[in-house]
Amino acid sequence: MDHLMSSVESGDHLHWACVSGAPDYLIRRLTEYADLRREAGQPLYDVHISHLYTEGYADYVLPEYAGTFRLESFFVGGNVRKATQQGFADYIPCSLSDTSRLVRSGVRRCDGVLLMVSEPDEEGFVSLGTSVDYMPAAIERARYAVVQINKHVPFCYGDGVLKLTDDGIIRRDGPLLPARIVHHDQPLAEAAPQPLSDTDIAIGRNVASLIPDGATLQIGIGNIPTAVLAQLHDHKHLGVHSEMFTDDVIPLVEEGVIDGSMKKTDPGKLVAMFLKGGKKLYDFVDRNKQVELRDVWYTNNPAVIAQNPKVVAINSAIEVDLTGQVCADSMGHRIFSGSGGQLDFMLGASYSDGGIPIIAMPSMTGKGVSKLVVSLTKGAGVVTPRTVVRWVVTEYGAVNLWGCAAEERARRLISIAHPSVREELAKAWAEK
Repeated sequence: MDHLMSSVESGDHLHWACVSGAPDYLIRRLTEYADLRREAGQPLYDVHISHLYTEGYADYVLPEYAGTFRLESFFVGGNVRKATQQGFADYIPCSLSDTSRLVRSGVRRCDGVLLMVSEPDEEGFVSLGTSVDYMPAAIERARYAVVQINKHVPFCYGDGVLKLTDDGIIRRDGPLLPARIVHHDQPLAEAAPQPLSDTDIAIGRNVASLIPDGATLQIGIGNIPTAVLAQLHDHKHLGVHSEMFTDDVIPLVEEGVIDGSMKKTDPGKLVAMFLKGGKKLYDFVDRNKQVELRDVWYTNNPAVIAQNPKVVAINSAIEVDLTGQVCADSMGHRIFSGSGGQLDFMLGASYSDGGIPIIAMPSMTGKGVSKLVVSLTKGAGVVTPRTVVRWVVTEYGAVNLWGCAAEERARRLISIAHPSVREELAKAWAEK
C-alpha cells in the first residue's frame, strides 16, 4: 500500500514536536493510514509514540486505536490527559533536559520522525519553526522521516535549521535521513490570551518585586508569567533563556527592557526551545536573528542555565507542603501534566550568581482548596525537592525558605496561605 506513511511499520517508535510545532496534518494522515491498513486486513500494531506537551488532534490515544498506537509521552497535555489516566496512554517521568539524552543514547528508541518545517530557502535550508525541543536528537537516531513543508512555519534560527533535499534531510553528522516530503499549508495553532484575574495580577506583582535589573528570565506558560511580564516595563537589561516564551515578551523587547546585554551565554539573544503564542509572535520570530530556538539539552541544562547571572526561574505547582516539597505533575497518583523543566531551571537558578528560583501559585484552587498543605496528597510526585526550593509566592506575599529550619519554613508558608486556612494549617502542623 503506497501512502505518505508507508514507512511506518508495526513496532516502530515515532516522535514529533510539541505545541504549535506538532505536525497536525501528518498526525491525521498517520491515523488514516492505520485505518486503511486495518480495512485491508494488514493492521499496524504496537506503534509507540512519544512527544512533549501537545494540543489539538490526538485521536491516536482513543480506545479504538488500542493495540495500534501506544503513547508514552514526556509531558501530558489536556488532549491526552484522560487517556493517560485511564491507561490508554502512558507517561515517562523525566526532566525535559533528559529527553534529548534519552533519545540520543538509544534508551528511548526512535525509528521515525514526523516533522513540520518552513519553506526551503534558496540553498535548501528549512527550519523546524516554533518547536525544536528534542527533535535534533530524534533526527540523529531515526531511520526515516515524514516531512510537511508549510509556508506558515516561521524560519527560526538555532538548532532547528536543517538542509532538505528531494530525498531527505542531510544530518549534521553526514548521512542522509530518507524522507517522504509533502507540501501542505495550514496556519499554526494559536494560543488565545486569557484575561488576568485579580489573583493573577497580585501574584505577578509579588514575583516582579523579586526580579532585579539585569536578570535572565525563565518564562513559563499561563496567566502568572503573563502577569509577571506585565509588571516589568520599568526594569532594565533583562534577558531571556527559557524553555519557552510567548507574545508577552514582544513589548518588552520593543521597549528595550529585554535586551539580553547582561547574559553570559548568547548575549543579546532570546533563547528557548519552543514558542507558544499567536501570529504576532510567529511574525516576530521569523528570520529574527535576535531569537534562537535550541535543543532542549541546551536550553534546560542546569549547567548552561547557571552560567547566566541573576537567573529568575518562575514555575508553578499543584500543591506545596509546609516543608517546601513541590508537587507539579500529579493529583495524587493521577498524572496531570509532567515534571517538565521545573527542576532543570530551579537547579540552574539556584546555582546562578544572584539567581532566584521561584514557585508562584494561587493560594487556593478554583474549587477553594488550599494549595499549601501540611502533607502532599498520597501518591503525589515531588517534582522539586525541599532542598532546592527557595522563594514561594502567592497573592498574599513572597517568602524565602533557603536555609530555614522546618518550623520556620512552615511558619513562613502559612503566612502566605489563604487567610481562611492559616489557623487550620498551623493547628495541623503542630499536631503532625
